[in-house]
Amino acid sequence: MILVVGAGVIGLLTARALWQKGAQVCLLEAQMQGKPASWAGGGILSPLYPWRYPAAILDLVDGAQAFYRQLQSELLHNVAIDIEVEPTGMLVLDVDDLPEAIGWAQRFGHNIRLLEAAEVQRSWPQLRRGLQGLWLPDFGHVRNPYLLQALRQELRQAGVLQPDNFPVIKLLRQGNRIVQIESKTGKRLDVEQIVLCAGPWTAGLLTTCGMELPVKPVRGQMLAFRNPNPEQLRTMVLYQGRYLIPRRDGLLLAGSTLEEVGFAAETTLDAQILLSRFAQKLLPLLEGQPPVHHWAGLRPGSPLGVPYLGQVLENLWIGTGHYRNGLVMAPASADLLSDLILQRPPRCDPSPYTPVFS
Repeated sequence: MILVVGAGVIGLLTARALWQKGAQVCLLEAQMQGKPASWAGGGILSPLYPWRYPAAILDLVDGAQAFYRQLQSELLHNVAIDIEVEPTGMLVLDVDDLPEAIGWAQRFGHNIRLLEAAEVQRSWPQLRRGLQGLWLPDFGHVRNPYLLQALRQELRQAGVLQPDNFPVIKLLRQGNRIVQIESKTGKRLDVEQIVLCAGPWTAGLLTTCGMELPVKPVRGQMLAFRNPNPEQLRTMVLYQGRYLIPRRDGLLLAGSTLEEVGFAAETTLDAQILLSRFAQKLLPLLEGQPPVHHWAGLRPGSPLGVPYLGQVLENLWIGTGHYRNGLVMAPASADLLSDLILQRPPRCDPSPYTPVFS
């Protein structure tokens, strides 16, 4: 039996991949304080400014769009939940490195087109004027809370996700193996194989058995507004590192912040003001309109944003450190990690993701 700890998107898809490849799997929720990044983020199926990322990240995000479209069909059939994969495209309104963007698009086969400011204004008259744009029509987003809900339901029906909470707080180690895990209540479970996918809490669990992993929580806060013109603004817009995302039900998401505040998962007035000003600057129709929702999540920050995927003890594996791109890297990460655990030939080189301890 393989225990997977953590029911964010990395844990869910890793457990699903192991189950689909024939393994006996038990998925446990970590039950840590705060929302996982995969619930709290915007669900964009691409890194922001993808041409600025190292090859190790780009190799994991390639194919995510097609994966989620197929997953949408499977989950609709299996659990009747629509995860709302929306092929909205992305409009990038600040591109200072156009040659790099073009080179990235050519390498990975993406469509890309530079739009002069006048063309941006004609196509999206409600946006701030005077900005040229880079149009990426291939990109979309997924309704990430629905994604987690659907995956949980599917794995619960399959007997993979356990109905009883088991908030893991400690790994009990003997030599080069983990022999048991302990919950907050003091209950213990014996371990054959274990995979830690507990986001930024993974590092804390590893310290209980004498290992230090350079992964730390990075808070991200998001706002949601009522889209003042949903018929005209149907695309994602990226500007100065932040974004607007239109949802199918008329919500318009604005995100996000990057805050190193430990495991503090609270929302703040400062972030609300910051994100509101950004959204109103980019979309003047929002001026005077208060947000209808405000929430926060904790990302698993790693030094370069490259995740740690692999074996750390004889029967202990980890999948964490995806930072801002967990949702888009999750399909390939789960596939790679499950192949390594099951001793199958991996589809990509695992060496860039080998866990490194301080």
